[in-house]
Amino acid sequence: MILRFTAFSAGLVLLSAVLIAAEPDSSAPSGSELAARIHAKEEGTSYIRLRMEVQGSVLQLQIKSRSTHAARDLVYQVLFPKERKGEAVLLHKSGGHLSGTLFTPPDRTRTIEDLSEPLFGSDLSYEDVIDDVYAWDQQAIVGTEVIDNINCQILESKPGKGGHSSYASVRSWVDPRRFVPLRIEKYGSGGKLVRRISTTRVLLDGSDSLPANLSIRGPRGSVTELDGSRMKRGVAYSDADFTPAGLKEVKAPRGTAE
Repeated sequence: MILRFTAFSAGLVLLSAVLIAAEPDSSAPSGSELAARIHAKEEGTSYIRLRMEVQGSVLQLQIKSRSTHAARDLVYQVLFPKERKGEAVLLHKSGGHLSGTLFTPPDRTRTIEDLSEPLFGSDLSYEDVIDDVYAWDQQAIVGTEVIDNINCQILESKPGKGGHSSYASVRSWVDPRRFVPLRIEKYGSGGKLVRRISTTRVLLDGSDSLPANLSIRGPRGSVTELDGSRMKRGVAYSDADFTPAGLKEVKAPRGTAE
């Protein structure tokens, strides 16, 4: 997800939820169909301006993204504060393989060895933002639950045989009308809850609905708040934008400036 939800323990801003029983709906999409609809919303290119707050520390970021059915590239760059401007992360996914590069101005580049490390010290890992759980092999509807007066489908995603992930499963509470996950819970081995991601604001982009604000509670017990202030889709990027050398260019893409 662009704002991952691609993302998507109790969070500080969790929405109230009441478990409900429901008869199976033959007209409702299957788990694979629901996952495919969410996955499709992330395809294409986009540019995002984002405010990230972690335990009182604030970063202003820009995100460059391009995604197809088979591959994804992401660049996260710090715009503010001034002393950290230019710090950047390049992440790539193709064929189930994930990789990443860190850039620190003026000219230090290194490979990310462990993608479970936190992104800019937040409660999201590099893996959280580049991997797409809705492209995993196993997708199943395992129940329904009401969140903020919306009867959500609970989608359980598993990497499947041969899949590579630090998570054993991920559950998403999906608004079946807008195809937006309102809550995501990520579980490790033994069913231990590792991360919970809540969507706290949904943005209407034309006729499409996208998560704009997220609240993440991670394994350390801290909370990260993400506020997407601006988004533009269909941005023209070159291959060079998603290379280690391209991380040195901090300007916004053409056509996205305010």
